[in-house]
Amino acid sequence: MSNAPDMDVFEVMKHLPHRYPFLLVDRVLECTPGESVVAIKNVTINEPFFPGHFPQRPVMPGVLIMEAMAQASGMLAYRTDPSLEQPGSLYFFVGMDKVRFKRQVEPGDQLRFEVDLVRTKRSIWMFSGRALVDGQVAASGDLMMTVRMAEA
Repeated sequence: MSNAPDMDVFEVMKHLPHRYPFLLVDRVLECTPGESVVAIKNVTINEPFFPGHFPQRPVMPGVLIMEAMAQASGMLAYRTDPSLEQPGSLYFFVGMDKVRFKRQVEPGDQLRFEVDLVRTKRSIWMFSGRALVDGQVAASGDLMMTVRMAEA
């Protein structure tokens, strides 16, 4: 089913510019270029956002769940079109639609992102994805990304 081998965090870091505390993809389990990606994020009590969200009951912010899904989408885009990784290019999250949150994500959970490439049009990439914990949908939505060359 997968055309690309499992990618560990070191391989992920070769493709995504994010670093701690903002690298939110730990591993890519499956990637079929031009079609779909499955990635995971292990959520630990040591996450930097938990002390403030919320001290009495730590919950992963929904916006970070969607950011993690966007990073997984980035991995699919890079595997689909390796030319996106030109020096100086940056992959930007430019929109999300139909986002729904169905379940809280807490320390000890493992988020599984299942993202499908819907279409590309010029420099805009559109994806549809969902984040699951133990087979239950935690969040879902449609994402839009673009690649731009960094300004000198």
